[in-house]
Amino acid sequence: MYIMPDPEVATSDYEHFASIPWCARHLRGSRIITGQPASRVSKSNGEDSLFSQTLRTQYTILAMLEFYEDPISPTDPVDSINTFLTLGSGLNGHPDICHGGIVAAIMDEVLGLLIPINQQRGFLPERPYFTAYLNTTFVRPVPTCATILARARAVKVEGRKYILEGRIEDGDGNVLARAEAMFVFLRSKL
Repeated sequence: MYIMPDPEVATSDYEHFASIPWCARHLRGSRIITGQPASRVSKSNGEDSLFSQTLRTQYTILAMLEFYEDPISPTDPVDSINTFLTLGSGLNGHPDICHGGIVAAIMDEVLGLLIPINQQRGFLPERPYFTAYLNTTFVRPVPTCATILARARAVKVEGRKYILEGRIEDGDGNVLARAEAMFVFLRSKL
């Protein structure tokens, strides 16, 4: 279920990224849709607590904003999504470098953001889904106390399997990490 984000938080995160020149360039355009990822919203059952609580501090992920281009036709799915994240020093594995496990968690999270958007649009089943595999390649160190761009793109849907690929970039477009993932939809609700 896609949960509508808190408008105040979404606005403050939007303003944060819009104030960074290289990020602001990505947010321009009449068909750009922005929002707070659903995983940044606390839920009473504890779902998404990793990104909505544990990794939502001034020392971890200070701000997070998803954005994508709205397809021209409402009958088309959203094929790709981008997410800005500002990372704090509480994510360090080495000085000023994000821990590799956190990099993999970010990739897993951002790749999964395509699913609720396409469920809401009626292109994917309204059933729970889980990561079946996530292969992450670390190309360069991901800096902390910095803003990064994580990108996700749908590759194909095969029955209950949803295959995606993604990458993390710095402000200059240098690729820092790559990932391939497969999410699997359960046959029924939990």
